[in-house]
This record gives sequence, structure tokens and C-alpha cells, in this order.
Amino acid sequence: MMFRKLAVAALTAMAMPFAALAQEDDGGIGTTIGIDLGTTYSCVGVFKNGRVEIIANDQGNRITPSYVAFMENGDRLVGDAAKNQATINPENTVFDVKRLIGRNYSDKSVQADKKLVPYKIVSDQNKPMVEVSQGGKDLKFAPEEVSAMILGKMKLTAETFLGDEVKHAVVTVPAYFNDAQRQATKD
Repeated sequence: MMFRKLAVAALTAMAMPFAALAQEDDGGIGTTIGIDLGTTYSCVGVFKNGRVEIIANDQGNRITPSYVAFMENGDRLVGDAAKNQATINPENTVFDVKRLIGRNYSDKSVQADKKLVPYKIVSDQNKPMVEVSQGGKDLKFAPEEVSAMILGKMKLTAETFLGDEVKHAVVTVPAYFNDAQRQATKD
């Protein structure tokens, strides 16, 4: 947990000199946030008043579960709400999806993870896809799409806190990510 805070703080602080330069060049780019997209939890921070502040989500928590739930009524839940209903909707609640980013479906790690999660992981041209049911329709999402939903939630958390639109973010990735995984996260 402390490592997450330090990672967000370091990345947000590293982004500030670039933001200051950009503000001089183009009249201001707005606030840059730092997001730690974690396998289990994610958090978002902002450099404000000379220090990094980790932002609390709509539930008052400084960390947000990296969960996305697809509901039968067509709703999509992200974060605490998704995790809270996971026991009643396990096959449509996606978590630990970061493990699949940038990997092939045939990878041993993907096949091992497939046995550990209640939702379906299927192949699409040897790329792992998450298959869920929402509103009576079967849908497939790439791991990157699910991660984008989590990132969107973190961005919304920051925008709500700041009262302004956020256009720039620094996103952490684990040191062990290979180039394909890093690129997939950027995409």
C-alpha cells in the first residue's frame, strides 16, 4: 500500500516539471494526475499546493478496487460498487484483468489465471478476451478495454475532486511488464 502511494507521488512529481514547461509554452495544459493502475486496487493522486495528495473516491477510500461489473439491467459498475456485488454476479464481475494485458491466450499464465476466475476468458486470434453477459447479450472485451474502464473511473474521481477536467495523466506499470504489456497499457 505504501509502495502505491510512493509510486503515484513519484510519478506525479516527475510530471510536474513537464507540466510547468508546457504551461509556459501553450498557456496551460491543466492539471496532470498520477494513476497507479493496480491488479487488485488502483489509486489516483494530484500534485497540489506543493505536495502530492492521494484522492479519495466516492466511497471515501483512497484506493479503489480494480473491478468492473456488467449488470443484467445494462449498467456497468466500476470500483467499490462492482466489488460489493461480486458474490451475487461472479461470472460478470471482472477483476485481476491486468494480468492478461499484452499476453497471448496460449500463455501458461493466462491458462492458469483462467482456472482461478469465475468469469470467462476466451481466445480471439490468440488474444485473451473477457466474455460477460450484459442486458441479455454476450459481450467480449479486451483486457485493455476493461483497464480503460478502471482508468476512466480514476479520472472521474480526480475530476470530481478538482472540479475541473483532467486531460493529462501519468500511469504506473509494474517493473516486470514487458514491452508488449507497456504498449498495451498505453493503447
